Amino acid sequence: QHSARNNENLISVNMGAIAENLFESEMFGHTKGAFTDAKSSRIGRLKLADNGSLFLDEIANIPLSQQAKLLRVLETGEFEVLGSSKTLQSNIRLISATNGNIASLICSGKFREDLYYRLNTLEFNLPSLALRLDDIVPLAEFFIVKFVAKYNLAACQLVNEAKRALLTYHWPGNICELSHLIERAVLLCKHGKIKLEDITIKRNNIKK
Repeated sequence: QHSARNNENLISVNMGAIAENLFESEMFGHTKGAFTDAKSSRIGRLKLADNGSLFLDEIANIPLSQQAKLLRVLETGEFEVLGSSKTLQSNIRLISATNGNIASLICSGKFREDLYYRLNTLEFNLPSLALRLDDIVPLAEFFIVKFVAKYNLAACQLVNEAKRALLTYHWPGNICELSHLIERAVLLCKHGKIKLEDITIKRNNIKK
């Protein structure tokens, strides 16, 4: 919010959802006829994020065969659209995230060490939800508002017993699990109150 890029595009890419044979097309774009079924040109994510920010989620899932191409962009800012010989220049701020063990992937030869050092300018470790007790109830209330609006339902709120259950659960699925749990609770909510029985937490997984 305080950078010179705050009014520019923020383009997000889930690297775990990109097939290896589509990596270059997705990231760099392609020209019409560059490959079979390329019936029209496509703008790549690098171009869409130009002068702004590119967020690569699940960065550890980039195939080893494609990591060198990403490294080149980070080192020189240069890339070519698939099917074109013209070199383009990219000006982006790169943000990446992973829940993978990068050190282990480097040791096993599945992630390039030079790419890691190029990515790792500033590193932030986000604790699991179970270690962020102060965030659990505010996040749950945020999701309540979100899903009430999504399903056009009457407003509802957590009773204290339900809040205590959320705070004593160990959250193996982190925020995604909390989101899905609250979505179900909102759909089951009666009389504007989300009670303990509306929260589908296995009782044997609640910390004593």
